[in-house]
Amino acid sequence: MPEFKDTEQQLHQFRLRVVVAALFVFLCFSLLAARFLYLQIWRYGQYSLQADENRISVAPMVPRRGVITDRNGIVLAQNYSAYTLEITPAKINGTLDEVINSLSQIVVIDARDRRRFKKLLEDSKSFESLPLRIRLSDTEVARFTAQRFRFPGVEVRIRWLRQYPLGTTAAHVIGYIGRLSQRDQERIRNASELNDSGVKAYDPRLDADNYKGTDHIGKIGVEQSYETELHGQTGFEEVEVTAGGRPVRTLSRSQAIAGNNLVLSLDTNLQQIAEQAFAGRRGALVAIEPATGDVLAFVSAPSFDPNSFVDGIDQQTWDELNTSTDRPLLNRPLQGAYPPGSTYKPFVALAGLALGKRTPQWGFQDPGFYTLAGHTFRDDVPGGHGWVDMYRSIVQSCDTYYYMLARDLGVNAMADFMAPWGFGQLTGIDIEGEMKGVLPSTNWKKKAYHRRPDQQRWYDGDTISLGIGQGYNSFTTLQLAHATAILANDGVVMKPHLVKTIEHPRTHETRLTVPSASYQINVDQKDIDFVKRAMVGVVTQGTAANSFRGARYQVAGKTGTAQVFSLQGAKYRAHTLAENRRDHALFVAYAPADKPTIALALVVENGGWGAQAAAPIARKVLDYYLVERLKPKASAAAIPALPGVMLEKPVIQ
Repeated sequence: MPEFKDTEQQLHQFRLRVVVAALFVFLCFSLLAARFLYLQIWRYGQYSLQADENRISVAPMVPRRGVITDRNGIVLAQNYSAYTLEITPAKINGTLDEVINSLSQIVVIDARDRRRFKKLLEDSKSFESLPLRIRLSDTEVARFTAQRFRFPGVEVRIRWLRQYPLGTTAAHVIGYIGRLSQRDQERIRNASELNDSGVKAYDPRLDADNYKGTDHIGKIGVEQSYETELHGQTGFEEVEVTAGGRPVRTLSRSQAIAGNNLVLSLDTNLQQIAEQAFAGRRGALVAIEPATGDVLAFVSAPSFDPNSFVDGIDQQTWDELNTSTDRPLLNRPLQGAYPPGSTYKPFVALAGLALGKRTPQWGFQDPGFYTLAGHTFRDDVPGGHGWVDMYRSIVQSCDTYYYMLARDLGVNAMADFMAPWGFGQLTGIDIEGEMKGVLPSTNWKKKAYHRRPDQQRWYDGDTISLGIGQGYNSFTTLQLAHATAILANDGVVMKPHLVKTIEHPRTHETRLTVPSASYQINVDQKDIDFVKRAMVGVVTQGTAANSFRGARYQVAGKTGTAQVFSLQGAKYRAHTLAENRRDHALFVAYAPADKPTIALALVVENGGWGAQAAAPIARKVLDYYLVERLKPKASAAAIPALPGVMLEKPVIQ
């Protein structure tokens, strides 16, 4: 019996162990089943997406940038494809210098390539692919390919690059593209957030994803202000890949849409004539079509080559441009503010007529000076101009007449009259960085000297110099040309613009950007006609007569000479002064005088007399536009292609 009990007890224990084991197994399988249900049902969507992401690679397809041409179809900015030798610093073995030295034994890498690459490296991240050499020949590509196994992190790519075929011509208008900076990326993010906010209609071109894969963006000029139009829309390609990253097949593709092409209002031939006329001197010139606001020429002298910036400018070239006393990077028509000198007098005369302070017949015997509160303001003709009425005051540029008129008008009345003509106002031209200039008034002086209360008061002596375009007056050449165009257009204001049409790259459909008339200045036509007749007199018998003798068209104009610093009553002798202290030379004009098709303003920095330095430049510009341009043209020479690259057509198919 004891043995039977022992056996029964052992059997009971065995059965208990089996039950426990079965429960344990059941529990384990239950946990597995629960986990399976959790993964396959509740979390199916999340893990399915992750699996696809591991399996699918999404690659951006960067669009080709739009082409920029002038009004006659001359290409100003285009794209070309070329081989580039690129380094990803985070992937290389050894130091950068060692890798570059080894590469230089296979392909030519000069000192400029090294300097430019190091400049790019300072502004980029180590995991970015940066170009060391651009425009490799087929032979160089073959040599590197044979040795590629030695250079992890180095590869040859085919890229679309930007080219400015005419180099320095209109560089400040066209601008240039450069590598995306942190500031650029911040602007893209801000634009994307505003685009998503619903404040305006959604534009897919402003989405931050549209810049995936893009490493260049417009920096200045039209390249910057029309970035959204030029950039195009990025495409995306979904590719199935193996665990090792090898592509297997393409799953889907959305094609990139090339950027729109821009047709500028510029006449490139006119632009080049104007640039050459400056002959190495510093200055600015703006020519406008009065009826439309088309900017025909926009010269900032000296200029620079925008091609230097596309691939990343090297430090030496940057220092040369940035430290030059001629300041070639300064956009003078847009950002250089100058006293207008006597070119201001026709507008002051018009103010006198419009505000009832003068009639055309009112005159006086000019003594050659004007005295106020013991201070003598002198004319450039010591003995005076004799009997001077308004017509003669403009033709002979009599300072004394305008000293007196400015005193009678007063600073605030002058400011109120001049503002609608664009003086001291932003014109709203379609590139960024425009300077407002200074149109003086009593309120302006209070704000300008708010930290120095002792200098806030406006004195009568401050007003006197304003009449001859001196004193606190400070305007851009663009503003002066804009005002001249308004006068030529009989007071009808047209907003100046540089882009005439936007063209779709495939359909060739165009959108006009030419604005309608902004407003009409309320001035009697007879007063405008009188001032315009006097400006014709300036060219036929006055201060600009020598420069336009024999012209085959009639011009209305006005010379100007702006003082750079005060002589404290001493006589002006240019040859005794340092070049940067000599007077600026200015000239404004429009032609033909009866039916104007072009209006212009220009300044030659430290050029001396307007009649001697500025008017001859205007003559060359007007001769081309009104005479030479209209002659039968020979066939235009083709723009030479760069060796080893393929240029795209001006209109992308």
